[in-house]
Amino acid sequence: MHAIAAPSAASSTPDPARDHDSILAMKGEYIVDFAFDETVLLQPGYERHPAMRSGGNEVVIVVEDTPTRIVLQHILVDEKSGHVTKHWRQDWTYEAATRFEFSADQTWQVRPIAAGLTRGAWTQCVYEVSDAPRYCGTGAWTYDNNVATWTSDLSWRPLPRREYTKRSDYNAISAINRHTLTPSGWTHEQFNTKVLRKPDGSQVELAREFGFNDYQKTTEVDFKPAYKYWDATNGYWARVRARWDGFLGKAPGLHLKTKIDGMAMIMPLFEQASQLEEGRKVSDAKIDAVFKKWVEPAPR
Repeated sequence: MHAIAAPSAASSTPDPARDHDSILAMKGEYIVDFAFDETVLLQPGYERHPAMRSGGNEVVIVVEDTPTRIVLQHILVDEKSGHVTKHWRQDWTYEAATRFEFSADQTWQVRPIAAGLTRGAWTQCVYEVSDAPRYCGTGAWTYDNNVATWTSDLSWRPLPRREYTKRSDYNAISAINRHTLTPSGWTHEQFNTKVLRKPDGSQVELAREFGFNDYQKTTEVDFKPAYKYWDATNGYWARVRARWDGFLGKAPGLHLKTKIDGMAMIMPLFEQASQLEEGRKVSDAKIDAVFKKWVEPAPR
């Protein structure tokens, strides 16, 4: 097992209390714009794919809050229908000892973080709508010119959901993520490289991409359906997270036995959550059955 290499040390004295407040400032109600543009083309004959634009109404709810750990759950609400979709989740840990890394197809391995990288830094781990793992990054918050910004190191993640069904020419992204607090909300910048990782260990970089997610605070959207959904289901999702943590809290990590879109596992979990909304109960055995069918330890 290898440790993840450390970049240069942070330029300022760590202030975990200030960092904690910066992370917590991402909670709230937002109108979000998502933009992705391929920029640098790196292979002969590769043609730039169309820019992607989308958006939505998203509330960020605090699930867990301690001085060294914060969990934020994102929930989408359709303004017209009131339909709710449990979206991605971000967990923040101060001076984390380990994190998971997307190492192969449908495989995330838990690895130690080098002391020089995690010292004074926060590790952000991002999760799928089903709470399955996506990626982690580690970096320090900075406050140059009084602008709160967190920048990750370079790490791996799988194809984004927006390209699962459209692309087969690459199978991984190497990315640096940057979160910045703004007067009207916050932003998430993504510096992505689309990579074909081959079985022999070689890699082919196809193109670079810039992603920009802009979270603008709003008071004009009714988010009551999202809060109602979370009140009904948060206990269920806590049980689901506990099962994921059983695999991701220690080496070796996990392997998903689903297709790359993960729907075979997403659908039964969402159906179980819907039963909670209807006032029905979901036993631990039913949750365990889903995990037994679709999740196994990663190879060592």
